[in-house]
Amino acid sequence: MKDLIEIRWHGRGGQGAKTASLLLADAAFNTGKYIQGFPEYGPERMGAPITAYNRISTNPITIHTNIYEPDYVVVVDDTLLESVDVTSGLKEDGAIVINTTKSADYLRNVLKGYNGAIYTIDAKKISEEALGRYFPNTPMLAAIVKVSNVMTDEALLEDMKGSFKHKFAKKPEVIDGNMKALELALKEVKKI
Repeated sequence: MKDLIEIRWHGRGGQGAKTASLLLADAAFNTGKYIQGFPEYGPERMGAPITAYNRISTNPITIHTNIYEPDYVVVVDDTLLESVDVTSGLKEDGAIVINTTKSADYLRNVLKGYNGAIYTIDAKKISEEALGRYFPNTPMLAAIVKVSNVMTDEALLEDMKGSFKHKFAKKPEVIDGNMKALELALKEVKKI
């Protein structure tokens, strides 16, 4: 892992992009990294576009701004591809990870000349299979960990098991489904 990795998340209110960015920050912290995980607040409401950010480093982080030139971008909702410039500032030696089933040709066209790596995952299929409902944030969390290598798959799974036990203490029946969603996503994220 390089010294500082910056990640920008694009999603819609209610899809869990902010939660996923905070879970990633917690997991990276628990592996000994310095972290930041924060949303960009505005007039968000259910379904409105939102942005969240992560900085993960092996050294203390002294930057306290939004991320304008991310190494990675996570797109939780592919309908944002046509209305938000998700590749703005994205480094070409980084990558974009998109929750989509759209074709490679469509994605290259809608990303307006972005020449870096593009990864896709069907987070809807995974979450419906693992959880019985559409919660894209858990598969997207696993996908960005796999693509960015900010930690090992094993470290993510171990940390999330503990995190889910705490987070879902009153709903333990959802822990296994969330763990299954992570495991499936780690296997199913693909480079196009």
